[in-house]
Amino acid sequence: MNLGLAITLIIVALLLGLVGGFYGARAYMKKYFKENPPFNEEMIRTMMSQMGQTPSARKVNQVMNMMRHQQSKM
Repeated sequence: MNLGLAITLIIVALLLGLVGGFYGARAYMKKYFKENPPFNEEMIRTMMSQMGQTPSARKVNQVMNMMRHQQSKM
C-alpha cells in the first residue's frame, strides 16, 4: 500500500472518530440531562430563600420554565 494513502486514511479515520465521538457524547449528555435534570423545585426554593426572596409557587414555576427553556436550546 502506498504510504501517502495509508497516512490519508489514518487521518480521515481519526477525524471521523473525533466528529462521531463528539456528537455521540453530546447526544448522550442531552438525553442524560433531560432524564436527570441538575435542578429541582426544592433547590430553587432554597436558592431564592438564600438570596432573600420569598419563594412563591409562581416564582418557582417561572424559574423552572426558564431553566427548561434554556436547556431545550442546547
